[in-house]
Amino acid sequence: MNITTRPTTPYTDQKPGTSGLRKKVTAFQQPNYLENFVQALFDSLEGYAGQTLVVGGDGRYYNRQATQIILKMAAANGFGRVLVGQGGILSTPAASCVIRKNQAFGGIVLSASHNPGGPTEDFGIKYNIGNGGPAPEKVTEAIYAGTLAIAQYKILEAPDVNLDLIGTAQLGDMTVQVIDSVVDYAELMESLFDFNKIRQLLAGDFRMKMDSMHAVTGAYATALFEGRLGAPAGTVMNGTPLEDFGGGHPDPNLVYAHELVEVLFGENAPDFGAASDGDAIAI
Repeated sequence: MNITTRPTTPYTDQKPGTSGLRKKVTAFQQPNYLENFVQALFDSLEGYAGQTLVVGGDGRYYNRQATQIILKMAAANGFGRVLVGQGGILSTPAASCVIRKNQAFGGIVLSASHNPGGPTEDFGIKYNIGNGGPAPEKVTEAIYAGTLAIAQYKILEAPDVNLDLIGTAQLGDMTVQVIDSVVDYAELMESLFDFNKIRQLLAGDFRMKMDSMHAVTGAYATALFEGRLGAPAGTVMNGTPLEDFGGGHPDPNLVYAHELVEVLFGENAPDFGAASDGDAIAI
């Protein structure tokens, strides 16, 4: 495994906002487009040599490929360890949780929130700092300046990491730790809410439906509601995260969450219903 330095030329449309850089998948698939942004991100940071980086995303199309590129670039740029969600999945709140719990230097989150996913749809990348929150403007401005001046990027020539197997692997001198995407966040929720009382509620006559819209919250909602809180199987609707969100649009409103709306206004309706967006921020 060798570190290589590859020449590149700038793209002029990589200015990130508070939610990072969002473009069509086809834009990110342009030669060196993702690599340029990631290298500019790393170049804007100081003091990360040997530190821990968190990486994960909402599971949309191109999430896995982008994760592999980021891991190899992190290794080439001197990070000591990367914590990556199993399957490349970490919701934005879960990534924030993992950053704080592990005192990581920061994290890269791959998400375009409620925007549709698929080969011709949207993709996004954003950086969270060590407190788990979004990068401040001075960081995003430095990243953008870097994208306009970039001439090369560093990457490790290495096989892909098995993202589906929880455990550790080596990329050069960097350790990659594939972690359970849910457990840290679930433990945080249990420390914030009275799970015993919620279990009692769900064990009685109270019924609910949670529509995860085939987005990242499916894994979390199933583990929390149907697992730790004892809700019956089927409480979570559309709970399997899909790269194209099942052809839907993970925006929890009356238009796109129409399946949940029909259940709530149908016969024998549950007492409570909720839906979440693509990266578990809005409900």
